[in-house]
Amino acid sequence: MRQSRADGYAEFAAARTGQLYRSACLMAAGDTYLAEDLVQEALGRIYVRWGRVSRADNPAAYAQTVLTRVFLAHRRRRSSGERATATLPDLPAAQEPDAPLRLTLLEALARLSAKDRAVVVLRYWEDRSVEETAQAMQTTSAAVRTRSTRALRRLRELLGEGLNEYARP
Repeated sequence: MRQSRADGYAEFAAARTGQLYRSACLMAAGDTYLAEDLVQEALGRIYVRWGRVSRADNPAAYAQTVLTRVFLAHRRRRSSGERATATLPDLPAAQEPDAPLRLTLLEALARLSAKDRAVVVLRYWEDRSVEETAQAMQTTSAAVRTRSTRALRRLRELLGEGLNEYARP
Protein backbone atom coordinates (compact mmCIF):
# COMPACT_ATOMS: atom_id res chain seq x y z
CA MET A 1 0.00 0.00 0.00
CA ARG A 2 2.74 2.45 0.99
CA GLN A 3 4.74 1.72 -2.19
CA SER A 4 1.73 2.31 -4.47
CA ARG A 5 1.08 5.61 -2.68
CA ALA A 6 4.69 6.68 -3.23
CA ASP A 7 4.48 5.61 -6.88
CA GLY A 8 1.28 7.63 -7.32
CA TYR A 9 2.95 10.69 -5.85
CA ALA A 10 6.06 10.24 -8.00
CA GLU A 11 3.91 9.97 -11.12
CA PHE A 12 1.92 13.08 -10.15
CA ALA A 13 5.06 15.07 -9.32
CA ALA A 14 6.72 14.12 -12.61
CA ALA A 15 3.63 15.18 -14.57
CA ARG A 16 3.08 18.52 -12.77
CA THR A 17 6.59 19.77 -12.03
CA GLY A 18 7.02 21.52 -15.39
CA GLN A 19 3.79 23.49 -15.11
CA LEU A 20 4.45 24.36 -11.49
CA TYR A 21 7.96 25.54 -12.38
CA ARG A 22 6.68 27.79 -15.19
CA SER A 23 4.14 29.36 -12.84
CA ALA A 24 6.76 29.75 -10.12
CA CYS A 25 9.14 31.46 -12.57
CA LEU A 26 6.49 34.01 -13.41
CA MET A 27 5.58 34.59 -9.77
CA ALA A 28 9.27 34.95 -8.92
CA ALA A 29 9.65 37.43 -11.81
CA GLY A 30 12.20 35.30 -13.63
CA ASP A 31 14.26 34.24 -10.60
CA THR A 32 14.75 30.60 -11.60
CA TYR A 33 16.55 29.68 -8.39
CA LEU A 34 13.68 30.94 -6.27
CA ALA A 35 11.23 29.19 -8.60
CA GLU A 36 13.02 25.88 -8.07
CA ASP A 37 12.91 26.39 -4.30
CA LEU A 38 9.20 27.24 -4.39
CA VAL A 39 8.35 24.16 -6.45
CA GLN A 40 10.45 21.94 -4.21
CA GLU A 41 8.76 23.26 -1.07
CA ALA A 42 5.29 22.95 -2.62
CA LEU A 43 5.95 19.36 -3.72
CA GLY A 44 7.26 18.56 -0.25
CA ARG A 45 4.08 19.86 1.34
CA ILE A 46 1.98 17.90 -1.13
CA TYR A 47 3.93 14.72 -0.39
CA VAL A 48 3.19 14.99 3.32
CA ARG A 49 -0.55 15.12 2.57
CA TRP A 50 -0.52 12.90 -0.51
CA GLY A 51 -3.03 10.42 0.90
CA ARG A 52 -5.66 13.15 1.13
CA VAL A 53 -4.53 15.05 -1.98
CA SER A 54 -4.67 11.98 -4.22
CA ARG A 55 -8.36 11.56 -3.39
CA ALA A 56 -9.19 15.20 -4.13
CA ASP A 57 -11.27 16.17 -7.16
CA ASN A 58 -8.43 18.12 -8.76
CA PRO A 59 -4.95 17.43 -7.35
CA ALA A 60 -3.38 19.71 -9.99
CA ALA A 61 -5.39 22.70 -8.78
CA TYR A 62 -4.45 21.81 -5.21
CA ALA A 63 -0.78 21.80 -6.22
CA GLN A 64 -1.12 25.22 -7.83
CA THR A 65 -2.81 26.54 -4.70
CA VAL A 66 -0.01 25.19 -2.51
CA LEU A 67 2.58 26.79 -4.82
CA THR A 68 0.81 30.15 -4.63
CA ARG A 69 0.64 30.02 -0.84
CA VAL A 70 4.31 29.00 -0.61
CA PHE A 71 5.21 31.98 -2.82
CA LEU A 72 3.17 34.44 -0.77
CA ALA A 73 4.58 33.06 2.50
CA HIS A 74 8.10 33.43 1.11
CA ARG A 75 7.44 37.08 0.23
CA ARG A 76 6.28 37.77 3.80
CA ARG A 77 9.51 36.46 5.35
CA ARG A 78 12.17 38.97 6.26
CA SER A 79 14.81 36.88 4.50
CA SER A 80 13.05 37.32 1.18
CA GLY A 81 14.31 40.88 0.96
CA GLU A 82 17.22 39.88 -1.22
CA ARG A 83 16.96 41.39 -4.68
CA ALA A 84 18.57 40.44 -7.93
CA THR A 85 20.92 42.96 -9.47
CA ALA A 86 19.80 45.16 -12.33
CA THR A 87 22.49 43.82 -14.63
CA LEU A 88 22.65 40.30 -15.90
CA PRO A 89 25.88 38.38 -16.40
CA ASP A 90 27.02 37.88 -19.96
CA LEU A 91 25.10 34.90 -21.28
CA PRO A 92 24.91 33.40 -24.73
CA ALA A 93 22.25 35.05 -26.87
CA ALA A 94 18.84 33.43 -26.56
CA GLN A 95 17.74 31.36 -29.51
CA GLU A 96 14.15 32.49 -29.26
CA PRO A 97 13.03 35.52 -31.26
CA ASP A 98 10.80 36.55 -28.34
CA ALA A 99 13.67 36.88 -25.84
CA PRO A 100 13.50 40.70 -25.63
CA LEU A 101 9.73 40.52 -25.08
CA ARG A 102 10.12 37.89 -22.36
CA LEU A 103 12.77 39.94 -20.58
CA THR A 104 10.63 43.06 -20.80
CA LEU A 105 7.60 41.24 -19.41
CA LEU A 106 9.59 39.60 -16.61
CA GLU A 107 11.06 42.96 -15.65
CA ALA A 108 7.58 44.50 -15.56
CA LEU A 109 6.25 41.58 -13.49
CA ALA A 110 9.13 42.03 -11.05
CA ARG A 111 8.00 45.59 -10.39
CA LEU A 112 4.54 44.47 -9.24
CA SER A 113 3.86 43.59 -5.63
CA ALA A 114 3.96 39.89 -4.78
CA LYS A 115 0.19 39.62 -4.44
CA ASP A 116 -0.46 41.51 -7.68
CA ARG A 117 2.05 39.29 -9.47
CA ALA A 118 0.37 36.17 -8.06
CA VAL A 119 -3.03 37.39 -9.27
CA VAL A 120 -1.70 38.09 -12.77
CA VAL A 121 -0.06 34.65 -12.99
CA LEU A 122 -3.09 32.78 -11.69
CA ARG A 123 -5.70 34.71 -13.67
CA TYR A 124 -3.92 35.21 -16.98
CA TRP A 125 -1.19 32.57 -17.13
CA GLU A 126 -3.00 29.72 -15.39
CA ASP A 127 -6.36 30.91 -16.79
CA ARG A 128 -8.13 30.52 -13.46
CA SER A 129 -11.45 32.09 -12.63
CA VAL A 130 -11.75 34.92 -10.13
CA GLU A 131 -13.21 32.52 -7.58
CA GLU A 132 -10.43 29.93 -8.04
CA THR A 133 -7.81 32.65 -7.71
CA ALA A 134 -9.47 33.99 -4.56
CA GLN A 135 -9.52 30.53 -3.04
CA ALA A 136 -5.85 29.91 -3.87
CA MET A 137 -4.85 33.23 -2.34
CA GLN A 138 -7.22 32.96 0.63
CA THR A 139 -8.94 36.22 -0.17
CA THR A 140 -12.25 37.45 -1.57
CA SER A 141 -13.33 37.59 -5.20
CA ALA A 142 -13.65 41.37 -4.93
CA ALA A 143 -10.03 41.62 -3.78
CA VAL A 144 -8.93 39.53 -6.75
CA ARG A 145 -10.85 41.73 -9.19
CA THR A 146 -9.38 44.87 -7.61
CA ARG A 147 -5.84 43.47 -7.69
CA SER A 148 -6.30 42.31 -11.30
CA THR A 149 -7.41 45.75 -12.41
CA ARG A 150 -4.62 47.49 -10.49
CA ALA A 151 -1.95 45.04 -11.69
CA LEU A 152 -2.98 45.31 -15.35
CA ARG A 153 -3.05 49.10 -15.13
CA ARG A 154 0.44 49.07 -13.59
CA LEU A 155 1.72 46.71 -16.30
CA ARG A 156 0.33 49.01 -18.99
CA GLU A 157 2.12 51.96 -17.35
CA LEU A 158 5.38 50.03 -17.14
CA LEU A 159 5.23 48.62 -20.64
CA GLY A 160 3.76 51.71 -22.29
CA GLU A 161 3.92 52.00 -26.04
CA GLY A 162 7.36 50.39 -26.16
CA LEU A 163 5.76 46.96 -26.26
CA ASN A 164 4.56 47.56 -29.82
CA GLU A 165 8.08 47.07 -31.16
CA TYR A 166 7.92 43.42 -30.08
CA ALA A 167 4.53 42.69 -31.63
CA ARG A 168 4.52 40.40 -34.60
CA PRO A 169 2.93 41.65 -37.82
